[in-house]
Amino acid sequence: MRRRPVALVAATALVVGISAGGTAPAAAVQAGPQDAGQGPPTSQGQPFLDRLDLQERLDLQERLEQRDRPEQHRQAPGTEVPGPTHGDGDRESRQLERALDRAAQGLVDDGAVGVTARVDSPDFSWRGSAGHREIDRRPQARSQDRFRVGSITKTMVATLALQEIERGHLALDTKVEDIVPGLFPGQPDVTVEHLLSHRSGAQTASVELIATRMTDLSDWNQFIAALGEDYTPQDHLDVVNALPWLFAPGTDFSYSNAGYVALGVVLEEVTGEDLGDLLEDRVFDEAGMRHSSFPDEPQHGGRFLTGAMWTGGTDVGGLGWQSLRGFDPDVFDAAGAVVSTTRDLNRFAEALTSGELVDEDLVEEMVTPRTGDVGGYGLGIYRVPDPCTGPGEAPQWLYGHDGLTFGTAALVFSSADGTRQVSLGATGRDMTTAQPLTYDVNELLVPMLEATCET
Repeated sequence: MRRRPVALVAATALVVGISAGGTAPAAAVQAGPQDAGQGPPTSQGQPFLDRLDLQERLDLQERLEQRDRPEQHRQAPGTEVPGPTHGDGDRESRQLERALDRAAQGLVDDGAVGVTARVDSPDFSWRGSAGHREIDRRPQARSQDRFRVGSITKTMVATLALQEIERGHLALDTKVEDIVPGLFPGQPDVTVEHLLSHRSGAQTASVELIATRMTDLSDWNQFIAALGEDYTPQDHLDVVNALPWLFAPGTDFSYSNAGYVALGVVLEEVTGEDLGDLLEDRVFDEAGMRHSSFPDEPQHGGRFLTGAMWTGGTDVGGLGWQSLRGFDPDVFDAAGAVVSTTRDLNRFAEALTSGELVDEDLVEEMVTPRTGDVGGYGLGIYRVPDPCTGPGEAPQWLYGHDGLTFGTAALVFSSADGTRQVSLGATGRDMTTAQPLTYDVNELLVPMLEATCET
C-alpha cells in the first residue's frame, strides 16, 4: 500500500540544497554540460521529462493534416505505407500488416531497443512488435509485453477525478486547499480543474526531485542510483512548493508532473482509499485491463520491455547503454507510474471515450481543450486530427495521451466514438541530447492511425 502524505503546512527545507525560502540552488536548475555524455539532464537544459516534446506533438498534427499530399508524407526506411483507405479482402489486409511490421522494425533500426504496437478498428486489427526486451538483446519483444506508459497515467488519474465529480464529491472549481489544507502554501486559488489541465502554475519539478538525492549533478552513476530510490508524494510536494510558482492559477499552461501527484493526494483524501486501489477497482477492472498495474517498486522480468537509456560513450564521460531494471516508479507517482500493455491501453481508451468509465457528458467536458495550441489539452487528455475525416467534412479528432519516462515512450489514441484505437510502447532513450528519441514514433503511428479508416 502507498503511504498517504500528511498535508503541508509550510514549504519544507530539503535535505540537499533547496532553501526554506522557496528557491532552488543554482546547481539544481541550471543546465549542466551540454556535450554528449558529460552528465545527466538538468531542468532547463533538457525540457523533455515524462512527455513527448511539444514540437513532436505539433509535428504529428501537421503530418496528419497533410496526409492527402503524399509528396510531404515521410515513410519509414524501406517501408511502402498504403494510403489511408484499404479494402476488406485478405490480400489488402496482409499488405497493410506487412507494412506496419516494417514500420515497427524501422523504429528499431533507428535506435529503439524494443517496440510493441496495436491497432483495433471495425475493419482492421493488427498487433506487432520488433526488437528485444533488454538492451543485451535477450528475448525478442512481443506484442503482449508490458511496459511503462508514463504520462498516460495522467488520463487514468483524470478519469478518477471525473468519476468523483460525477458522484458529487468534487467539482471542477473545487479549491484543493479546501480538500487538503496546506497542499500548496500561498496558492489558495488552485482548483481541481487547474491541476487536471496543467493550468495551476506549479512547476513539473521532476528533475529537482531527483536532484535532492544527488550530490554531483554531473555524475551519471548518481543519477541512475537516484532513479532507483523511493519517493513519497510528500517528497514531490516539498520540492514543488520550494520552487517559484510560474504564473497565477488559471492564467497560462505549463505541463506539471507535480500537479498530478497533488491530484492523487486530493483523490485519496476525498475517497479515503489508496490511489493504486482506486485505479485497480475503477479503471483497470472496469475496462478489462488485466495486465495493468500501478507499482511502487521496480518491476521487470517476464513479458516486460525494460527501459534503457544511452548516456554517451566512455570517451565523452558516459556509461554507454544502461538498463533501467532498477527504476522506481515513485519518481513519477500519480503523474506516470502505470505499467500496461497495448491491448490494455486500447481497452482503456475505448472504455473512456465510449462513456463506460465516465458519464458521456463529463467525457465531453474532459476532451474540451483548455488550451488553444499544442493539440488542445483538456482534462488529462489532448487531441490530434483524425486522418479518417473525409473531404469537406467538419474537423474530427482523436483523443489520447503520450508518455515518456527515462527509458520508455508510449502513446494511445481513440476515435471520439470509441470504435477505433491505436497504441504503442517503445524502449530506448538517448539522454545526451535535448531530442527525446533518436527514432520518430510518427513513422509507425501515422500509418497505424490511417489503417483505422474505413474503406
